[in-house]
Amino acid sequence: MGKKSSEGFLSKPAVQSTLAALLCIVIGLLVGYVALLIINPAGATEAIITILKNYFTYPTKAAAMKYLGNTLVKAAPLLMCALSIQFCYQAGLFNIGAAGQYVAGAGAALFCALQLKLPWIVCLFAALIAGGIFGIIVGLLKSYLNVNEVISGIMLNWIGLYTVNMLLSGVKETASPYTVQVASVNKGALLPSLGMEKLFSNNKYVTIAIPLAILIAILLKVILSMTVFGYEIKATGIAKDAAKYSGMKEKRNVIITLFIGGALAGLGAAFLFLTGYEQWSVTQSSVPSMGFNGIAATFLGGLDPIGTIFASYFIQHITSGGSYLDKNIYPSQISDFISAIIIYLCGFVLFFKIQLNGWLRARDERAKQTPIVQSKKEEGGNK
Repeated sequence: MGKKSSEGFLSKPAVQSTLAALLCIVIGLLVGYVALLIINPAGATEAIITILKNYFTYPTKAAAMKYLGNTLVKAAPLLMCALSIQFCYQAGLFNIGAAGQYVAGAGAALFCALQLKLPWIVCLFAALIAGGIFGIIVGLLKSYLNVNEVISGIMLNWIGLYTVNMLLSGVKETASPYTVQVASVNKGALLPSLGMEKLFSNNKYVTIAIPLAILIAILLKVILSMTVFGYEIKATGIAKDAAKYSGMKEKRNVIITLFIGGALAGLGAAFLFLTGYEQWSVTQSSVPSMGFNGIAATFLGGLDPIGTIFASYFIQHITSGGSYLDKNIYPSQISDFISAIIIYLCGFVLFFKIQLNGWLRARDERAKQTPIVQSKKEEGGNK
């Protein structure tokens, strides 16, 4: 009974995805540790422990809780970008344009907050619409002109970046390239905390963005698993032509999917910038990494909204942990290097599942053959 239950447990897709993710994490950390050893062997062990400890490096519980709050503040927009990529992937679309949709959301949220002095709920809605519009553009090009979503998404990433830079140049600080602080211009645009900051040593950046991101992930899980729309999305991703001939409107599904994906990424930007945690630099020449880090989180989470919650936190945890390294010895980008290795290894998740299922089948066959062999031996002995 124990053997059969063990095999049944290992054959569950959720269990296999979890084991594959853990394997990717372990190998990624080992490769990162080897890189630290190459840079400076003396402090490599302490460095990898520091990355894993993150806010636990602080001696007091109050300080640790405060910086745990900071990690969660950054994990919420990362989760939204990961959900954007994950949701589109269900329809067979690789939404690399999530980075540009995130930028569009940041521009819309900050413009409404700083220039128009609108309340936070309107700023959130503006970010959602702006990101969704960028997604719709990619969807229309994909559906009616057969333009690959990766190509159009990458192009829109840069169009969005420079457009937002110009849009926000009128609300930047006089002596710096950064936009003025939301708290100093329009406190009504800051996301409410509802008392959550007290749980994290009065960290003023902890807001409703964190529980909202988790609730959205749960909602997407329900939509994909229990609704007709979710079924159509997955059917379109598995076999687009079959979905078309079965009566599903595949072009409409592609456009709606990319709109939702863009809206999620845009909302993620608002979840960060409307906390006041960061300011936008109108001179930056590279697309923020948040959208690209979402790729790591969604694949590490097994392309499942619930798994993506934990994966997003882990990716942000080690990313934040890298900032505590001794910069005179190790680059803080070592965390990004580990994340990149994990992304690469996630490509072997399917291979891992195939190997595990093959081993389980072989074990099951051996278990079935054992009683037959034993019975034959008993018959021979009786003769």
